[in-house]
Amino acid sequence: MSQREAFHQIWGRRLVSFSLYSLLGLLAFGLSPLLLLAAVLYDGVRGTPGWPRVRAVLFFLLYLGCEAWGLLAAGALWLFTLGGLLVGAQRYLDLNAALQRAWSSALFWGSVRVFSMKVRLEGLELAAHGPMLLMVRHSSTADTVLAAALVANPNKILLRYVLKQELLWDPCLDVVGRRLPNAFIDRAARKRGEELALITGLAQGLDQTSAVLIYPEGTRFSQSKRTRALEKLKDQAPLLEIAQGMQAVLPPKLAGPLSLLEASPGTDVVILEHQGFEGASSFKEFWGGGLVGCTISVRLRRISAGEIPATGRDLWLFQEWAKTDRWVRDQANRPAPKAST
Repeated sequence: MSQREAFHQIWGRRLVSFSLYSLLGLLAFGLSPLLLLAAVLYDGVRGTPGWPRVRAVLFFLLYLGCEAWGLLAAGALWLFTLGGLLVGAQRYLDLNAALQRAWSSALFWGSVRVFSMKVRLEGLELAAHGPMLLMVRHSSTADTVLAAALVANPNKILLRYVLKQELLWDPCLDVVGRRLPNAFIDRAARKRGEELALITGLAQGLDQTSAVLIYPEGTRFSQSKRTRALEKLKDQAPLLEIAQGMQAVLPPKLAGPLSLLEASPGTDVVILEHQGFEGASSFKEFWGGGLVGCTISVRLRRISAGEIPATGRDLWLFQEWAKTDRWVRDQANRPAPKAST
């Protein structure tokens, strides 16, 4: 495992998160008829098209259902294998990876159906195999399972995630995510070297069935975050000039992505671009129906290791992310398709 938490830290958090999610699940499913009726009345009285509150309630039921099923399956897996002792470390990892694939597919494709979203795909064949460094645009919490559902799951690629430590409050990510080779990073850590070591450790031993996933922006996009990011680049004129042209994405943070490139020479980079989740960038937009009937456009670009410069990689990464920015803005102005892909 790539986490360095003590036993009491892990189970102290789980005592709280497991209890909270159990209570939420019992209340949500027990009161689901009343919640759905209230949502129907609210949308009906307001005359809101698309029934956004009804769909939001259905999504929360889907999410809590996936959490409950995932925890039960994870517990059963541990019990019947004695934590992997009966099947061996590799088989135990494979079984947990299969569990992760089932959970993320159910959550993503269930959400697509709940919100009647359309999915437009381009270049998925470019990520059909590893080894690769998968760099993903981050616009909202809704895109968290996007790469798993579209890239990892169909090709049975094990993604090694670089994620913020706060996501360990999600019970399934805490349990299964810690069994798999992921790095949950403390973004406020004073000793950045230790956090970078966790990230670069994921790049060891990559093969045709594995990849490292990182969000170069480090956080979800917003205009206020963009302003702060530009301020931090004021003493780096070449990078600032490129970043000022980015309107829909944040300038990439350099430490994590460049450390991965250094730690995995000869590994291709795949950039996963997407547009359409902006309607869930805040709870207010999500609750108001920002995802209802929207089109999620996804494009992947694979850059071979030979095309990645040995020097000036900071400039190279900013130039590649500027391409992502232009594509995202183009997609926002593109007519929606008539049918799902």
